[in-house]
Amino acid sequence: MPTISAFYGILIRMFFNDHAPPHFHVQYAEYKAIIDIQSLTLSEGNLPRRALELALDWAELHRDELLENWRLCEEKQQPKPIEPLK
Repeated sequence: MPTISAFYGILIRMFFNDHAPPHFHVQYAEYKAIIDIQSLTLSEGNLPRRALELALDWAELHRDELLENWRLCEEKQQPKPIEPLK
């Protein structure tokens, strides 16, 4: 599972050939979650409130890049790194 971004201890990853709908995986310490790219909602797992807010803020800024990486992963190609939240 490639890591496409990392910031403030939050890792953003995508699986190759993952199930729909388009989403990304978030890990923060022992917490894991899945966030839907289209709706920017938590679809599975849990994160501390602040980590979730940061991940959602980042995703809102990079939604087009996330969708492009989703397409790459569906084709089993390496996704592109995405700039971290600053």
